[in-house]
Amino acid sequence: MKFIINGAGGRMGKALRAMITPGDLAAAVDPFVQGEGMIASLAEAPAADCIIDFSNHAGTEALLSYAKAQKLPVVVATTGHTEEELAQIRAASEQIPVFYSGNMSVGIALLTRLARQTAAMFPNADIEIVESHHNQKLDVPSGTALMLAKAVKDARPEAEFLVGRHENGKRTRQEIGIHSLRMGNTVGIHEVIVNTGTQIITLKHEAQDRSLFAEGALAAAEFLAGKAPGLYNMDDMVK
Repeated sequence: MKFIINGAGGRMGKALRAMITPGDLAAAVDPFVQGEGMIASLAEAPAADCIIDFSNHAGTEALLSYAKAQKLPVVVATTGHTEEELAQIRAASEQIPVFYSGNMSVGIALLTRLARQTAAMFPNADIEIVESHHNQKLDVPSGTALMLAKAVKDARPEAEFLVGRHENGKRTRQEIGIHSLRMGNTVGIHEVIVNTGTQIITLKHEAQDRSLFAEGALAAAEFLAGKAPGLYNMDDMVK
């Protein structure tokens, strides 16, 4: 397969470039980085089989417009999307295969399943989600924390997300607390804490090297090969 990496000059883009055989890299795109074989825009890219996006959610519309025009599958590996940008992703998936996940780790895909199952098993338990990342991360809460919260909501449709506890008041039964820590060089830690009052179940995933996200994105791109238009995620890949 031939890959276009969008956002190739960032940390994740560099990790992905290191994994891809040079002959399989159609283009490395980054408007903010010169040299290193970079091109400034997708419009300059040669023919390819898939785009892997590790840029910024603000470029979602331009990314998807190019992918639709070229009939290219796209792996959206950025996070922090607005509701409008998420709607654009869903709309694009009606024309091309789109892989979108708040986290590209297969381990997180397993954690998400376990969170959903545990929430269903203990319908009256208090559930809190705690995520920790490096101090340069932009989006709060993380896309992964939101993905975990939505998995819990699958089992509890009445659930309400409380992002950070910032006011006095008792915890409500419907509440799913989401807490964000930003410290040092932490790659990513996600915990789902389920407390029934008589026992505590803690589900935890800790990323130790950012390359695991690049590995997952590359696997997602290979998964999209030959797929029909649609919106795919990690659950689809690990089934």
